[in-house]
Amino acid sequence: MSTSDTAPRASRAEAPRGERVADWFDGRLGIYANAKGLVRKVFPEHWSFMFGEIALYSFLVLILTGIYLTLFFNPSMGEVTYNGSHVPLQGVRMSEAYASTLRISFDVRGGLFIRQLHHWAALIMIAATMAHTLRHFLTGSFRKPREVNWVLGVILLVTVTLEGFVGYSLPDDLLSGTGLRIAEGVTLAIPVVGTYLTMFLFGGEFPGTEVIPRFYGIHILLIPGILAALVVLHLILVFYHKHTQFRGPGRTENNVVGEPLMPNYTAKAGGFFFLVAGVLALLAGLAQVNPVWVYGPYRPDLISQGSQPDWYMGFLEGALRAFPAWEFAIGGYTVNLGILVPAVIMPTFLITVVALYPFLEAWITGDKQEHHLLDRPRDQAVRTAFVLSLAAFYLVLFFGGANDILAERFHLSLNSITWAVRIGVFLVPALTYVVTKRICLGLQHRDRDKLTHGRETGIIKRLPHGEFVEVHEPLDQGRAYTLLSKEPPAPLPAPEPEHNGVRNPMPRREILRHRLSRWLHAGVIAPPTKAELEHPPTSRPPSPQVSAGAEYLHQHLGRDAEPPVDETPE
Repeated sequence: MSTSDTAPRASRAEAPRGERVADWFDGRLGIYANAKGLVRKVFPEHWSFMFGEIALYSFLVLILTGIYLTLFFNPSMGEVTYNGSHVPLQGVRMSEAYASTLRISFDVRGGLFIRQLHHWAALIMIAATMAHTLRHFLTGSFRKPREVNWVLGVILLVTVTLEGFVGYSLPDDLLSGTGLRIAEGVTLAIPVVGTYLTMFLFGGEFPGTEVIPRFYGIHILLIPGILAALVVLHLILVFYHKHTQFRGPGRTENNVVGEPLMPNYTAKAGGFFFLVAGVLALLAGLAQVNPVWVYGPYRPDLISQGSQPDWYMGFLEGALRAFPAWEFAIGGYTVNLGILVPAVIMPTFLITVVALYPFLEAWITGDKQEHHLLDRPRDQAVRTAFVLSLAAFYLVLFFGGANDILAERFHLSLNSITWAVRIGVFLVPALTYVVTKRICLGLQHRDRDKLTHGRETGIIKRLPHGEFVEVHEPLDQGRAYTLLSKEPPAPLPAPEPEHNGVRNPMPRREILRHRLSRWLHAGVIAPPTKAELEHPPTSRPPSPQVSAGAEYLHQHLGRDAEPPVDETPE
């Protein structure tokens, strides 16, 4: 038989059915060629990276439970007389939306469990998204080339919060109706466009007959579609830019040390999804949340005592309660500052500052390089102090939203708590900034001390001449390299008043940028030099292991070379 002849079909081994199906799809879609690099995508391991996964998996649970609830919920504000199985509300006039919520809770098999699972997933998703954003803020992962992804993340956080509020308002109970009344007042307080926005969202005067159907469409179609698009785009950019990682042996700006997507990371992620879903199911089965049958149907002339919104709206509630009732009239139009400032201007300003912070920091520092290694929060004391001062501001307003509950439980004056919140929104963030910065600087000094003198062991040794000293143990080479590889930014030089006899056209702007650069640089302590490692400024002996590696580490520019340790394979 010649080499060009083909063996008979019967003599050839036939490929398994699964392989033939895979070959069929690959021949038409090119799956193997396109996915070959994707399945080897490396993901580093760190516990803080799980916040984003928790938010994503909670979103999946929300979609599944939301589809189930959609089958039974009736988004109508038409009035009916309740004759269901919940005896205390039998014969009460209520909207069809509230009646269907009661039917889901008491008559639909597993309805209450699914309702509570949906609500807990929303609460956990918002909390995880906030923690995920805070992690990125503290570690500096928003720097080039991830500024756009950072802005997308901030938009995601705002959108998730709005989605939670809209869904929370659908049952038309007394508590959620009170929140809708506040939302209508906030919308009306917006100058010029407030009336038109109110007509668009509420369909006329509140409560009316249109608000629940309109919010229902927004909740199940508009915002979920926006969220899905934002999540997909966010993940695409994560894959495109590659994952960030903390500094350590074998980790540079040009590689990622971790485990591949297939099969390691996929198996862990799948298990973590079921763990998150299990915890949410456990909360839904054991911890009651949003018992609408306790509040009763919404009536404009009633309000429940001690009413509190879901936790993510607490800071807006506190801002509204704390701000004075100031207002003035212009051309016959009343501008209500008591609502406009705390509920519109303040959150919009904070969201804008957070979204544009990467660009602001890049402008201040003049940093145009790409960064794929994360900062430890302590290594950027000013940034960390600024972020925690924002968190302190948020928490003060959060507790201010519960001023009536705090006054009742602790037998305090409501007015005293309100004034404490008004003062605290200025005082507490300032104190938080100062204390956090000092703590971060202290931790940086401790790291320098460990590098130059080693780790304290708690063992006291008596020297021949009678002096007692503590024995220090040298750091292992990997830990020493992690501390030494920090790259402190240099402040921008002071601007020259003139150049070649020509006056600088923007001296004030450059002076401001220079001062802000020095302000950021004041929170960073440079790692010790080679001379400091070999000859520490105190009488304690230097760490022999760190001194031995100093020659290797400090002869490389930028301290970006790995010490002689085993590198974790990608």
